[in-house]
Amino acid sequence: MTIRIVLTDDHAVVRAGLSHFFSTGNDVTVVGDAENAEALFAILKKEQVDLVLLDLDMPGENGTQLIQHLRLRYPRLKLLVFSMHEETLVVSRTLQAGASGYIGKDCLPAALLEAIKKTMETGRYLTPQMAQQLAYAVAATEAVDFKAVLSVREKEIFVLLIKGHSNDAIAKLLSISDRTVSAHKLNLLHKLRLKNIVDLVHYAEEHKLLPEFTN
Repeated sequence: MTIRIVLTDDHAVVRAGLSHFFSTGNDVTVVGDAENAEALFAILKKEQVDLVLLDLDMPGENGTQLIQHLRLRYPRLKLLVFSMHEETLVVSRTLQAGASGYIGKDCLPAALLEAIKKTMETGRYLTPQMAQQLAYAVAATEAVDFKAVLSVREKEIFVLLIKGHSNDAIAKLLSISDRTVSAHKLNLLHKLRLKNIVDLVHYAEEHKLLPEFTN
């Protein structure tokens, strides 16, 4: 069975390269390519499409908003995200928005073809590495409740860190030394199974703590 796909990317050279690859006979037919959401919806109106290879960074409507819009209007359409962003949080959000699968732009052409076929066969696709990272992230964030494991002082520093305060600023606000702040920061990251401040902010965002602490 031939898989009918639409390519989306704001770079014409990327669309041309992908079109050339899929023209070499591999059970995939490109029925259109689009540089933005408007062009994509125009193609979907007139063509029978099985799968959209979806870039997240096109001009105009894009990312999770576009995925949700596509899922609402075309619930049976397979949406395989093809993106340079491979951060766990980005992957998780796109899947939650309704994407069928996700593969990075640094993949080999054969891997992209396999991802398209797997998405059509099963309705879902992630690289093994992405699947492992998502599983780890879920286990790390769901298993630990910051209110239960952090001390009173660590909770204070947690709040100040996600508000963007530096170690020096926190030390002055709490009348403690920079070294003490650093020690508490290391302890709370360890207790929450996080690696750095970026992970800490993501943790707060995932647990809907940012609105509470940043007002």
